[in-house]
Amino acid sequence: MMDISGWSTEALAITIVALLVIAASLAGAETGLTTLDRHRLRHLAKSGNRGARKAQRLLKRPERLLAALSFGNTLVKFSAAALGAVLGMRFLGQEGVLIAPLLLGLLFLLLADVVPKTFAAQRPETVAFPSAYVLQPLLFLLRPAAALMNVLSRGLARPFASDGADDQRLSEEELRTMVTDAANLSPADRAMMLGVLDLDRISVDDIMIPRDEIVGIDLDLPSDDIRDVLSSAQHTRLPVWRESMGVVSGVLHLRRVAHRVLEGESVLDDLLDLLEPAYFVPSGTSLEAQLGHFRREKRRLALVVNEYGEVQGLVTLDDILEEIVGQFTTDLAAGASEISPQDDGSVLIDGRANLRDINRALQWDLPVEGPKTLNGLVLEYLEALPESNVSLALGPYRIETLLIAGSMIRSLRVTRLSAPAAVERGHDGVE
Repeated sequence: MMDISGWSTEALAITIVALLVIAASLAGAETGLTTLDRHRLRHLAKSGNRGARKAQRLLKRPERLLAALSFGNTLVKFSAAALGAVLGMRFLGQEGVLIAPLLLGLLFLLLADVVPKTFAAQRPETVAFPSAYVLQPLLFLLRPAAALMNVLSRGLARPFASDGADDQRLSEEELRTMVTDAANLSPADRAMMLGVLDLDRISVDDIMIPRDEIVGIDLDLPSDDIRDVLSSAQHTRLPVWRESMGVVSGVLHLRRVAHRVLEGESVLDDLLDLLEPAYFVPSGTSLEAQLGHFRREKRRLALVVNEYGEVQGLVTLDDILEEIVGQFTTDLAAGASEISPQDDGSVLIDGRANLRDINRALQWDLPVEGPKTLNGLVLEYLEALPESNVSLALGPYRIETLLIAGSMIRSLRVTRLSAPAAVERGHDGVE
């Protein structure tokens, strides 16, 4: 057994300082390794960072790592306390045996615990990666003691252990937070990534073209009207129906008839032979699921039907892509005939305009959880169709009805009074 009573005072002091440095290093390494961002660590390791690779290997067995660090740190602190007791006896007599370890305990708490752990928590990679080079051989030397501690700790912790290990995979909300907080992402890239994550929250009902706005071919129309539709259509594919969309015959790809229309040939006689089968999807289908359906079915257009099989609207692959990357037009507000910005800062909007399109075009934040159109939003807040024009405030938006016809509000003027904010359910005021 080592006799330290014969050591010189200088040797004892130097040894205590060395133990202080070792304890601080172990404490900093423990905090640095345990506070590393696991996903960034995995990225750095794949990128070839040697320190990250070593740290990743150490963290594969966290219980072994923590046992070795705890054993080493405890051994160092008890050794320092023993040396301090010897020093205390030399300077203070019998009282020094008690006073010196207490003073050393406070010193170690501050310099070998609080300070290094605080620094390591603020800069985990700076501390953890260099420490990994030293800890690997240290773990090898302390393996027997660490193994014994693991066995004992597992036995003591078994009654409190959970059934399974914690799932280290990112949840959708965690991934959304990481994307939102990522410093190096441009606003466009961030919006695109969030658009992908939102696909399962948005249904085809939110982006579909409503039934009464679908451009297609009604076979009950006169031949001249059908020719006008074929010659002036701005879409590549047109649904074809009879009886006011009660019977959908199929979808016509204009490439099949374009050259015949240009050459003046008749296509009406064999129009039905040129149709592709119509593709129907139930309302409420999420965009994530619908994107998968389009890919599997090799389709770009689908008709949305309700539980009774009635057509409610039309959704295309381009509509879904626009939810991810934004509109394909360069000037959203100018490109939307339903949205007309005015010189006074207000915006004239068609009551049938989709709320998501309005928000996207004007960078607003009108609520989209309920009604899909501006007309529907106003009617929900008023709870009745107004008999005359009214003005109301919905959060930071002032809305004035301009034209009420039939059973809907046809035209409205909307002014944003302040910076966009989430609109609370329930109208703020009606005039």
